[in-house]
Amino acid sequence: MAESSPNFFSSPATPRRTKRKSRFTYKNLSTLAQSAPNCPLRVIAHIDLDAFYAQCETVRLGIDPTKPLAVQQWQGLIAINYPARAFGLTRHVTITEAKEKCPEIICQHVATWKEGDVKWTYDLDGGDAAKEIATRKVSLDPYRIQSRRILACIKDCLPADKQRVEKASIDEVFIDLSAQVHALLLERYPELRGPAPYDDPTEPLPRPPSTALDWAADALVDLDATQSEEDDPDWDDICTLLASEIVRDVRQRIFDDLHYTCSAGLARNKMVAKLGSAHKKPNGQTVIRNRAVQHFLSSFKFTKIRNLGGKLGDEVVAAFNTELVCELLPVPIEQLKKQLGDDTGAWLYGIIRGEDLSEVNPRTQIKSMLSAKSFRPSINSFEVACKWLRIFVADIFSRLVEEGVLENKRRPKTINLHHRQGAQTRSKQAPIPMGRQITEDGLCELARNLLAQVIVDGRAWPCANLSLSVGGFEDGVTNNKGIGGFLVHGEEAKALRDQPLRVKSRGTREKTEPPAKKRKVGDSGGITRFFGGLERQESGNSELDQVADDEETKMDELQPDPNAAEEDDLYAGSEGEGPAKVHDAARPQHLSQDHPASSQSLIDQLYPPEPDEDPPDDEEQGDDNHDETNADAMQPSADGYMCTRCQILLAHANKAEHEDFHFAQDLQEEVSSPPRPPPKPVPVAKAPTRPPNGGSTGKGRGRGRPPASSTLGQERGQRKLAFG
Repeated sequence: MAESSPNFFSSPATPRRTKRKSRFTYKNLSTLAQSAPNCPLRVIAHIDLDAFYAQCETVRLGIDPTKPLAVQQWQGLIAINYPARAFGLTRHVTITEAKEKCPEIICQHVATWKEGDVKWTYDLDGGDAAKEIATRKVSLDPYRIQSRRILACIKDCLPADKQRVEKASIDEVFIDLSAQVHALLLERYPELRGPAPYDDPTEPLPRPPSTALDWAADALVDLDATQSEEDDPDWDDICTLLASEIVRDVRQRIFDDLHYTCSAGLARNKMVAKLGSAHKKPNGQTVIRNRAVQHFLSSFKFTKIRNLGGKLGDEVVAAFNTELVCELLPVPIEQLKKQLGDDTGAWLYGIIRGEDLSEVNPRTQIKSMLSAKSFRPSINSFEVACKWLRIFVADIFSRLVEEGVLENKRRPKTINLHHRQGAQTRSKQAPIPMGRQITEDGLCELARNLLAQVIVDGRAWPCANLSLSVGGFEDGVTNNKGIGGFLVHGEEAKALRDQPLRVKSRGTREKTEPPAKKRKVGDSGGITRFFGGLERQESGNSELDQVADDEETKMDELQPDPNAAEEDDLYAGSEGEGPAKVHDAARPQHLSQDHPASSQSLIDQLYPPEPDEDPPDDEEQGDDNHDETNADAMQPSADGYMCTRCQILLAHANKAEHEDFHFAQDLQEEVSSPPRPPPKPVPVAKAPTRPPNGGSTGKGRGRGRPPASSTLGQERGQRKLAFG
């Protein structure tokens, strides 16, 4: 009987829980590092200063930020801080109304320019502003200066190699934090550093280990209706959280260093981020996660969205009879295209759903500068207009100095004048000369010329508005050298003037000594340096060297020009007689320092020696010892060998080496200096034969005509014609 197996009571099988993967892929992670506009993990921040003009005056005056303050321009208010807004004040109220609602309000007039001033001032009393409106002009330079300081502080907080900052206006900035967030993401989550599984970038990322995120004091927008806070966060939430930490530190740095408060919005694009920065003002930070974009936009009027607040927004309102985003969402894209056009309809369909692919432009340099004035009452003369042009130029030039025009960092290319008379507006433009430094007087003269052109064109008075602007900014040219840099001045010029003039011509000698030759032509050059035995044999023939020296001295006496001696020695044999040539031939060619080896060979080919000629008288009266010694050296001996080419007595043991020397020398002459062809004989011109009757041979030759040909002979190409 088989043994029965025991009964095991097993627990019910527990289903295996598979780990969910992320909605994002490794490709999305790589595009995040490149700040790609279409990356779903992208994070954009918008920083907006709170009541910027009012804050500038509060910081400048050292006033408690909790006190109400307004910035005054003539009889109106252009900025009101948040403590004053608590009393119901807006920018549309007058000074009288503001003081009635808030008796403690401080009204600070903006800085102004006055004719004759070289800088804007704050000396205008707000109570007298109405009286000075005709003689002063508003200056916003103090606020531009503070804006540049804040922008520099923001850039200083971000890594230089990963920052992308766009200055949107004087008090707002866009920041693309994608690249910096990507670096922090890899630092805090090492599991993302490795390559994609199977080297496939479309593989999904692992799920984030965090299940709850701490948003600190940020204002977190509620999720869409289809989303739940109980859902685990994905990598887009992690990226937004890291970006919020960066922006929080930037805002704190601005307050600590410059004492300005600002609000911020964070989202996946510029449009949503800008709406978020205004959501919780002042000094707040709003985070719009990707899952909350639709819920966030549904409560807005689409006329609040950038590019929809003007004529296009009015057109959309008129076409669909609504201005709410939630009421425009059900409209299909085909109907939007039909009403607004294909491009505009497709753009509007995406923008109300939070889709915006515009990039953060890191260019923060200004493109133009404008100074303008509306006249109440209007001005009626050229002299008064020129006084205002002087103020405009002073305003623009002070900003050019801050831009670096004096250091040639940046400079404008054009200057523009706009003139309004009644309903007619005219503009004139002129280039700014590039070859000289930009000065205040130079700009003023250009502005006066443009105004004169407007007056010449037609009626110019009374003038209700006048403005001057410069534009076309470009980087200045650096390290440019003028013509003065190529000239010699001072002591260096005197030293060059005192140096002797070195002029070399054929008939004159240089005053300064020529530099010594680095090597001797005859001793170290050519093939001769390879034959040491021959040099030792020839060095003992001192008598033969003396003959060569005497012959060289006589050649110098025949040619008194020292500079031309080296050139004329080549043909010296043609002027002397036979013995001179014999002595030249008797001297070894490789021992001569003044004549190269090929020169003598060329002389022998052009002018062969004539044995029948008598020797000259000066050779016959030479030294007797010289003749006897030379004759003894020319006699052959029983144990010697006489070279027929150079007439030198050598030992039989050196015969083969000496013949090899001549053979090598001939090869060198053929390669280095081929012989010249013999000169062609010059034809002797024959006198023309005159006719027997003594008449002329033909028509008289005029000026420039060729000489008349002889009638006796035919020229080349002619033939004699037979006449009956």
